[in-house]
Formats: sequence, C-alpha cells, structure tokens
Amino acid sequence: MEILYEVHTGLYVNLTNRCPCACTFCLRQTRNQVGASSNLWLEREPTAAEVIEAFSHWDLSRYKEIVFCGFGEPTCALDVLLEVAHWLKAHNAPPIRINTNGQGSLINGRDIAPLLQDCIDTVSISLNHPDPAAYQALVRSRFGDAAYPAMIDFARRCVEEGLHVVLTTVDTTISHEEEARCAEICKEIGATYRIRAWEG
Repeated sequence: MEILYEVHTGLYVNLTNRCPCACTFCLRQTRNQVGASSNLWLEREPTAAEVIEAFSHWDLSRYKEIVFCGFGEPTCALDVLLEVAHWLKAHNAPPIRINTNGQGSLINGRDIAPLLQDCIDTVSISLNHPDPAAYQALVRSRFGDAAYPAMIDFARRCVEEGLHVVLTTVDTTISHEEEARCAEICKEIGATYRIRAWEG
C-alpha cells in the first residue's frame, strides 16, 4: 500500500479512502495518483504502527512539511492521525499540516479542534464556496445542510485553539465576486484565504 508519497517539497500521508463528500472536482474521480504516487487506493487502512514504520524509510529532513492528505478525508482516521502526528512531533519532524474538508467534528461526533492543538501546525480547510447551498452542490456531503456551518465552526474553533488556519477555494469553480466573499469570511474568522489551482 502507498502510505507515504511526495508532492513538491512535502511528504504526504495517505491514511484512508473514506470521505463523507463526493466533490464535483475531486481528483480521485479521474485518476489513481497525485504527485509522485502511483496508486493511492488502499487495500485497507494502515494502523498507526504501520504509518510510523513507513516513515522510518524516509529522510524527513528533505521535506518542508508533512501533510495528512491522501485519497480520503484524514479525520475519518482521527485516532491514527493523532498518534502519528504526536510521534512526528516527538521525532523533530518538519511542520505538520492536515488538508481537510472541515467536517471532522461531524464525522467524529465531537469538537476535535482541541485535539489538534499540540500536534498539528496548519489546518487547511476546503471552503469551496461562500454560499451554503452552492457549497453543498459542489461537495455533496452526506451530512447535507449541516456540513457548511460545521465546516465554518471547525475553522473558527481551530483559530481559537491557536492553529494556523487556511481556507481554500479552487480557482476554476467560483467567480471573482464569490472569491471576494470568501476572503471576507476568512477575515471574520481570523483565517488565511488561499485560491488554489485546479489540478485536472
């Protein structure tokens, strides 16, 4: 199984293929890999011990960051994510980021922001759209109308916990006016706004 893979200057962690969303622009609808990976579809979810063992084969000093992001939502495997992230922190790893849809508290049935405070440096959340209905049309979350407010609340809670929070949109999916509205949402929350390129 491909647990770790390189993208640019980061080493990425593929924990799970589970996700409550079916985003209209999701790369895994049309491909099996990202970056230097070959196949990110897992035979099964790795244990924390397996992920840590995989790290032993890589020189972490070569990377600017470790990123929990694969072919699934990393907070679907929260316990493994937390155990591995704490291990990385204890072993002088580069800064740690998670790329998430922001629905982790819904997925886990509790506020997970405090759990990230001492083991994650940056939380990158897919904002996708400033309008809740349009957001749901884009991400098609199984949580329905609850997804958008939960994502915004998660972003706010992560800021309150002192985490660096980045909210992102994809540059081909919304208008410049909508991007300006997203920037205002980020300003109100206290998060950074980033427009990322679509990697079709």
